[in-house]
Amino acid sequence: MSTITLHNLHPNPGATRDKKRLGRGRGSGKGKTSGKGVKGQKARPGHHGARFAFEGGQMPMPRRIPKRGFKNPNRDAPFVVNVSTLDKLFDAGATVDLDALRTKGLVPKLSEHFKVLGDGEIGKKIVLRAHAVSAVAKEKIEKAGGSVEIVSRSVPAKTAEG
Repeated sequence: MSTITLHNLHPNPGATRDKKRLGRGRGSGKGKTSGKGVKGQKARPGHHGARFAFEGGQMPMPRRIPKRGFKNPNRDAPFVVNVSTLDKLFDAGATVDLDALRTKGLVPKLSEHFKVLGDGEIGKKIVLRAHAVSAVAKEKIEKAGGSVEIVSRSVPAKTAEG
C-alpha cells in the first residue's frame, strides 16, 4: 500500500459526476434548447426575470391580504416574571429585585425593568422590589407573608447632541 500524498489523492468511485454539457448538438440529448423546453420566461438565463412573490401579473399575496394593527418599534415593554417562578427559584426570606433575577438567569441583561404577574402559587415569604406588580401577584405574595415594594425605574435622560 502506498502512502497518501497530494498527487495521488482522488475521490471515492461514484462520488463525483461529470459536468452536464448543455447545447452540444442533438446527439448529446441536451442540444438545441439545452433541456429548458421552448421559449418563455423560465427558459431565460439568470433569475428568470421573476422577482420574489411575483405571481405572473396577478396581485401578489402579500399585497392582497389586509394589514391590521401596529407595533411600535420604540416600545418599552417590561420583562414578565410569574409568581410560580419566584417560588421555584428563591428561598424563603430572599429579596427579589432586578439584580437577583439577573444572577439567576431569569431576566436578560438588556431588560431595564420587570413586572411580576400572578400565574401560579407562592408559599414562601419573600421581599419583592419590582417595577410593576399585578394586583393578583401582590395579593398572593402578601398572603404568603411577604412584602411588595414598587421601585421607580431610572431611565437615562436623552441628551441632544448636535
